[in-house]
Amino acid sequence: MIDVDFSERIGAARSTFADIRAVVDVDRLQSEIAALSEQASAPDLWDDTSHAQKVTSDLSHRQTELERIEALQQRLDDLDVLIEMAKEADDEDAAAECAAELTAIEKTLGEMEVRTLLDGEYDARPAVVTIRAGAGGVDAADFADMLLRMYLRWAEQHDYSTTVMDISYAEEAGIKSATFEVDAPHAFGTLSVEAGTHRLVRMSPFGAAGKRQTSFAAVEVIPLLEESAAIEVPETDIRVDVFRSSGPGGQSVNTTDSAVRITHLPTGLVVSMQNEKSQIQNRAAAMRVLQSRLLILQKEQEAATKKELAGTITASWGDQMRSYVLAPYQMVKDLRTEYEVNNPSAVFDGDLDGFIAAGIKWRKRAPVE
Repeated sequence: MIDVDFSERIGAARSTFADIRAVVDVDRLQSEIAALSEQASAPDLWDDTSHAQKVTSDLSHRQTELERIEALQQRLDDLDVLIEMAKEADDEDAAAECAAELTAIEKTLGEMEVRTLLDGEYDARPAVVTIRAGAGGVDAADFADMLLRMYLRWAEQHDYSTTVMDISYAEEAGIKSATFEVDAPHAFGTLSVEAGTHRLVRMSPFGAAGKRQTSFAAVEVIPLLEESAAIEVPETDIRVDVFRSSGPGGQSVNTTDSAVRITHLPTGLVVSMQNEKSQIQNRAAAMRVLQSRLLILQKEQEAATKKELAGTITASWGDQMRSYVLAPYQMVKDLRTEYEVNNPSAVFDGDLDGFIAAGIKWRKRAPVE
């Protein structure tokens, strides 16, 4: 008789699932979906484009959240049936299938449980991520490009919507900087633990053969705030420059001056946008990101905790939060949580969930200064 007694593990899984349902508050979620669905079906919804986009985005996020809960409930129920069928058939392959599905369910539960820790003021908002090459010359620019691909692959694996807002290409290889938006439930809360200085150690493909190179890149993560929450910015406080969008190697990809760079004169903050086709759209997008950064800066100053949200990141020796080592051995290690893996290729292909989960738990345990 085959052994398919998973009762203890299934009991623990159902208990964890019940806790998650309670935190998510499924009844409230269903009520919010019903209210938003009613708003979304209003015939005059698109008379106000910004309001319509907010309604449809909020509805999509809540529907996704509910679908995740309902799908996991169905998988737990189906697992009970699979186990009974395996017992009746006394089938080892069926028992192995049950064990694999239970392991997969436990992994999903772990990810969802981590999400319940995201209760910060801005955690539910979309995220705007900026990556900047730091010390290390061409290798640093290439490393920044690797990080951009890593985060976009991670988002793609989770079916999260991303928009690359701006890229500044380096002359020889890689990028000087890039800014992209992740529009997904709790995107900021999830990605905010990625903010900091990232360090790469490898045999440089750009330098002398056989020589190791250390390079750095900075990752900044801010929440994209609702327009009603943003700071008013007087026109006299900004300088707006327009230019042509460009591609790798400085080649022109746009024949009109549609890209926009806004400089906030009092603080020196600079935001560039070249994703949209029109100058007006790029300016509006840049202003929204600038307003979000200014509000975060204001709250940091009020709380006297400059590293709480976006942080001050120098992208050089002494303040790195994660190391990616490709030579003389293979390892990626987060220096805050001690979480590490020995497969950098998988990490650069978007396998970040372990690091993000460890970071969220670490932040929750960290004492408030």
